[in-house]
Amino acid sequence: MPASDSPAVETFAAVAAAFMAGRDAQVHSDLHFEDVPAPKRLAPYATAIAATIKQDDADVAWGRLVLLYDPDGQQGWEGSFRLVAYIRAEVEPEIAADPLLGEVGWSWLSEALDTHVPGYAVPSGTITRVITEGFGAKRDELPLTGFELRASWSPPGPGGPWDSTGPGASDLDTLDLSAHIAAWCDCLSAAAGLEPPGTRALRQPGRG
Repeated sequence: MPASDSPAVETFAAVAAAFMAGRDAQVHSDLHFEDVPAPKRLAPYATAIAATIKQDDADVAWGRLVLLYDPDGQQGWEGSFRLVAYIRAEVEPEIAADPLLGEVGWSWLSEALDTHVPGYAVPSGTITRVITEGFGAKRDELPLTGFELRASWSPPGPGGPWDSTGPGASDLDTLDLSAHIAAWCDCLSAAAGLEPPGTRALRQPGRG
């Protein structure tokens, strides 16, 4: 375990505070933020936020955004930080069957990042179509169709791992975590059918 006063601990404390401040700065009447635990095996340091979108008192989309920090970096990160996003949304069967679902779903994220973030590196991800069927006592329930996006990307940094002095205000500004959170919120809204500006719609007009 790193010492509580180590440069890495101090670095992550400052960055995690900026991450939570970025969440608090978001103003979305449809998003309900939650506190969630961060994964423990992806990096030495991690923090996470989650949000749900409700329509008519029903959850229609849910997402989680994780900020990872490894002072030594990891292969494919191009730096010390990595953002990992997960989004799940219920969609109508004809949308789940649309062959363009993966392409359009990925565009929701890439266009949101291009709109909000001045730069990001090594984007990677998958789109999954989900069909949930009931059996036994649940055999009469209608099948549910869903969309899942898993993605990660690296925020811009000061040119590599943080040095032993820890991050300064300019380094936190370079990370601009609030912009990354705003992009994730836009992608979540698009998946829920709210279609924020800058994203392509897949849902039928007039349907939410």
